[in-house]
Formats: sequence, structure tokens, C-alpha cells
Amino acid sequence: MRRKRLANMYLSTLCLELSMLLHSGFTAHYCVQMMLDDEPDANGKIVLTALSEKLEGGASLSGAMEETKLFPQYLYSMIEIGEKTGRLTETLKALSIHYKRQENLSTSIKNATLYPAVLLGMMIIVVMILIVQVLPIFNDVFGRMGTQMSPFAVRLMDFGTWFRAASIVITIVAAAVFLLVLIVWLVPSFKEGLAKSLKNRFGGRGIFGRIALYQFVSSMSLALSSGLSVKEAVELAASLNKDSKSLDKKYNNCLSLLEEGGKLSDALHTSGLLSARDSRMLSIGDSSGMVDTAMTEIAERNDEIIQAEISRIVSRIEPTLVVLTSAIVGVILLSVMLPLVGIMTSIG
Repeated sequence: MRRKRLANMYLSTLCLELSMLLHSGFTAHYCVQMMLDDEPDANGKIVLTALSEKLEGGASLSGAMEETKLFPQYLYSMIEIGEKTGRLTETLKALSIHYKRQENLSTSIKNATLYPAVLLGMMIIVVMILIVQVLPIFNDVFGRMGTQMSPFAVRLMDFGTWFRAASIVITIVAAAVFLLVLIVWLVPSFKEGLAKSLKNRFGGRGIFGRIALYQFVSSMSLALSSGLSVKEAVELAASLNKDSKSLDKKYNNCLSLLEEGGKLSDALHTSGLLSARDSRMLSIGDSSGMVDTAMTEIAERNDEIIQAEISRIVSRIEPTLVVLTSAIVGVILLSVMLPLVGIMTSIG
């Protein structure tokens, strides 16, 4: 049975440690056994124990990872390529960098969505308290004075009355939605299916499109560092990053241009996978025999651009929600206070 998915940061550390130990000339089984002896985490011991048992049985490092059913296919597929090309140490080091980037990206996305979601939830709670609890009090005050609130405030109070009456049904629906979200989040097959559906629908647009292209470039960098040819690297990166029909079209276009004899930099730029600036850097790297180094630099640059874009989006969402909350609360209070000020003025 497949266990819980391993965290990107754990995979990054694992690959880096294996790379350093293998570089010292130790066998894969001895490396894993050394790591197991010093592993402080219980879950980490389970993973390394399973891997050590498969290696002790004579399996290769990639084969052992596949047999344990604990590691992602991307990881052991790239390690298998590194084993075949004789660049296992370099591949593991590149994998460490790759998973570290993925962890940074995942953390940025979580932070970008969590804080606005909490802020939005607080905004809704504040507004509902005003409508459900505060407005009826003001309505009683106005009634004792022989008048009533503004039509807008009355409609809001009527909505609050309806909301209170339907609170049980709303609570049940909210609980059902929460349970559904929890199931999707905890069950890998549901979570992956939903992610695939969202990627297919929105994967080629806006920030999602830029993230998808970054992951393609990162995979390209890793594939080239593992010793694959240019065409093989593009095919592998495309197969591992199928996010939407629009991106698949770009991948296929790039492969067609390469088959026609085009340069990698021109093919990636013409198909819309690289910007003109990144294409120029890749062209220079190709001319100097450092195409893998250039692709790594392009991946790092795109990572920084995406991080900045996410920060920019969050910096816009936060003040927007604050202003929106202030405006809604202000309108509600003014709709009550202005008539009350008018009454007090007439009395005075």
C-alpha cells in the first residue's frame, strides 16, 4: 500500500545526502544504511529501512525506490536515467535542487492563499455579526422612537433574520462542504484528480501558466544535467508537465521544430515556452557547450520571477480585502447612524 506522499524538502535532503555519499565512493546500499543509522525521524526510518531492504536484495537505487512504492515516479525515473548515463551523482544533486525549488514554490502558493482566505473569513464574520446581532438592536431603538431604519438597513436586517432562521440548514451544508474538501485533501486519488482537472482548465493561463512553464524548464534543466540529449530532455519534461491542452500544443510544436533541425533556443522561443531573453541565454549556453548550465540559470531566474509575482498578487489582495471590509462595515453603520443623527438633531 502506498504511504503518505513524501515531502519535497525531505526528498531534496535525501537526494543531496545520497549524492555526497556516493561521490565518496560508497555503494548505494551502504549509503542508505549509513543514513538509516543516523536518521532521527520515525517516518524517515521507515522509508530508509524499506529502501535498504530492496537494495540488499540486489536492486539498483532506482529499482529499489520503485519497488518500495514510497517515492514519486519522477524521482526514480530520473535516477534511472542518471544510472544509465553514468551521471548518478550529478543527477541526485540536480534532483535535490529541483525538489527544493518545488518546496519553495509550494510554500509560496500556500502562504499566498492562506492569509487572504483567513482575512476573507474574518470579513464575512464581522459583517454577519453586524447584520444578525447589531442591526436588530438599532431597529428596536428606532421603534421606540416611533420611526424606522433606512430601507437599505431594513433589507440587511431581513436578510440577517432569514440567515438566523436557516442557520441549521446552512451549518449542515457548510459541514458537508468542509467534509468534502477534507476528503479531497486527504485522499490522494481525489486530490490528484481535482488538481489534474484544474490544471487542464486553467494550467495555461496567467500565473498558473507561468508556474507550469517554470516546472517544464526546471525538468529540462534536470534532464540535461542527467546526461540526456536535447530532444530526450524536451520529451521527458513535456511528458512530466502535461498541464493543459494549450501547453501540450506548445510542447508538440517545440518537438516538431527540433525534428526539423531547429536550435533548442529557437524552438523553445518560437513555441512560446521561453521568453526572448531566456532564449538568448540558452543560445549562448548552446554555443559555448554549457546548455545544461544555461538551462539551470533560466530555471532559477523563472523561480525568482514567480516568487515575485506571487508576492505581488498577495500584496494586492490584502489591502483590497481590508478596504472592502471597511467600506461594507462603513455603509452598514452609516445606513443606521445617519437617520439616528437626523432624529437627534430634530429633537435638539
